[in-house]
Amino acid sequence: MTPLSNSRCKYKAPAALTRAVIVRSVASSTAIETGQRIASLERTLLDNTSKFRGLKLAE
Repeated sequence: MTPLSNSRCKYKAPAALTRAVIVRSVASSTAIETGQRIASLERTLLDNTSKFRGLKLAE
């Protein structure tokens, strides 16, 4: 019998969740539902003058 390939046995750790990744995910999901552009939704989420500036995203 031949040994299993190392590529099958390796465990790949999930990508680190950062605030930027979460914001991008929320913006793209909202864009799909509303038809708005992802970039404009990201700007709205990251804008400190918006009415949602006190809203904390999950980390």
